[in-house]
Amino acid sequence: MQREEIINKVRQRLKEIKGVGETYVLLEEDREIIKELEKKADDMTLMGLGRGDNRGIKEVLKKDVVIPFTTSMEYVWPCCPNVVLMHHDRVVGEDLDDECKLNELKSCKDNLVIGNIVIYDKDLLRSIDPKNDPLIVVLPPKPCAEVEELPHICNVALASPSPPTDEYLKQKMGLPQAHGTGTFILGFDFECSDGN
Repeated sequence: MQREEIINKVRQRLKEIKGVGETYVLLEEDREIIKELEKKADDMTLMGLGRGDNRGIKEVLKKDVVIPFTTSMEYVWPCCPNVVLMHHDRVVGEDLDDECKLNELKSCKDNLVIGNIVIYDKDLLRSIDPKNDPLIVVLPPKPCAEVEELPHICNVALASPSPPTDEYLKQKMGLPQAHGTGTFILGFDFECSDGN
């Protein structure tokens, strides 16, 4: 199967997912621009909690093919965590989408629950120096089961871009900035060690 045909099959599969709109295949120049946009976004304070580290985008941009796609409010985000709070190599918090678990964690005096984000050691927040030793707000790569099952591809990863990258992608696709629309970026490789 030709690579262009594989790319088209992936784009078609993405469009079959509820809430997915337009797709676009990134050019090399787009990748470089996005790397710069994400580097600037990482250096900013996220949610007032710490410095960013969008590991999802970094992972996706290493792939053979990178396909951003637009989403509507109907799109269901991949399962949690979407945000992981780290201090050095230690996980100190994350977002959860399980209401029961959130309520359970609220009852523990060591935890701090802000919306759907749980910080497992609120004393740590008081002890860290946000300027010199901040929390790192990690946005990890996510799976995309609908695409992973396709033949001839491997190492599928999905990522949520920063607002500046989201704006750039919508502009590249010729789309207006509209409330309730977002973007995700999917990446995959052609060469797979198991012979796919």
